[in-house]
Amino acid sequence: QVQLVESGGGLVQPGESLRLSCLASGFRLESYVITWFRQAPGKEREGVSSIISDGRTYYVDSVKGRFTISRDNAKNTVYLQMNSLTPEDTAVYYCAKSKVLRPTFRFSPLEYDYWGQGSQVTVSS
Repeated sequence: QVQLVESGGGLVQPGESLRLSCLASGFRLESYVITWFRQAPGKEREGVSSIISDGRTYYVDSVKGRFTISRDNAKNTVYLQMNSLTPEDTAVYYCAKSKVLRPTFRFSPLEYDYWGQGSQVTVSS
């Protein structure tokens, strides 16, 4: 059974850091594209960062230099290290598994068939 379980969200002040975890079961995580999405109230779901099977990573411009996606294959877990957080990063964050091994549009939610439950990240002073 395919499942993605997220953890690590919370409330932090601007400039602080959080690390989100996405524990996968039912499939080999490294065989698929795993993407972190986020959605703020009233806004569309936005692709934040992806890691693909060969280890290459991709980031939306607004988080480049601040966020790092990584994976631990032994633990079948993907992480999102978020540094220098700002209030604009406040959102519910979701990890998602691609439907196919090599999706055409990595940051399109339509390319993903399994999702984590969502983890709230709030950045506020």
